[in-house]
Amino acid sequence: MTGQVTMMTGRNLKLYLRDQGAVFFSLLSMLIVIGLMTLFLGDMHIEEITNLLGKFPGRDAAADKKNAELFVLSWTFAGILSINAVSVTFSALTSMVKDKTSGRIHSIYTVPVSRMAIALSYVLAAWAASVIICMLTLAITEIYGVIKGMEWFSAVTHAKLTGFIMVNSFAYASLMYTGAVLVKTEGAWSGLGTVIGTLTGFLGGIYLPIGQLSQSVGNFMKCTPVIYGAAMFRDAMTDQILQTLFADVPDEIVHTYREIMGIDLTVFDRQAGVQTDVCLLLIFGTVFLMIAAGLVKYGKKSDR
Repeated sequence: MTGQVTMMTGRNLKLYLRDQGAVFFSLLSMLIVIGLMTLFLGDMHIEEITNLLGKFPGRDAAADKKNAELFVLSWTFAGILSINAVSVTFSALTSMVKDKTSGRIHSIYTVPVSRMAIALSYVLAAWAASVIICMLTLAITEIYGVIKGMEWFSAVTHAKLTGFIMVNSFAYASLMYTGAVLVKTEGAWSGLGTVIGTLTGFLGGIYLPIGQLSQSVGNFMKCTPVIYGAAMFRDAMTDQILQTLFADVPDEIVHTYREIMGIDLTVFDRQAGVQTDVCLLLIFGTVFLMIAAGLVKYGKKSDR
């Protein structure tokens, strides 16, 4: 059965990668966020940081501004990595929706493989597509950052980011598969994609940091997985530049700023570290995978 799952996973993955439009629109969120930060939002964050640091005597204003620019870049790249998994897994599972609506899925069910194995192949293909595109996104954004003056991430940071990408991709592959099981038409799937694309950047605190929003809105964001994915990427990708940027600044101020920017999250009056972020995403993905498995099993019975 393993070989058949692998073969079907490869088929689903190839369908996604061959669709150049789908791959392009998966990367479109990266281009949009970089454009927004370059043209509008980035200057606002840089000004806030330089004004904060300007209150401390003996600071090098020019160096602080440059480091602030590099911090905003790193922070932005982390947000892009977190939301890319959403758009990629959604696009990758479009093939499943097309299989359902075209009736091709009935031919697939004639293959001597269980429905659970077929379902697993769709999830694995979405996960693999997300990992591939997110790793490509990491390479592109890091090269762009280095051109702008950033330092290369260390080997340890790269290892962390690779693990984070795999965990984040698993969570959204499970979620999007559940959605794909529930929708009945391509139009409904397309409409769902519009809603998800609109909300994701907001829920991840990409456009406005969570600390600049009201407490009620912030609490709502903490009920979704997007903000936790963004937080773990931000912790790894901004750590080095934050140490340089906030050198000789009191720890209380650094901690407060990290919370404002969504790097550190407080949940139930306790700080949620990277380990908590990872665990929550794994739990989230596992729960939705179980829900999807139940839906597939129910669908099998209802077809009889």
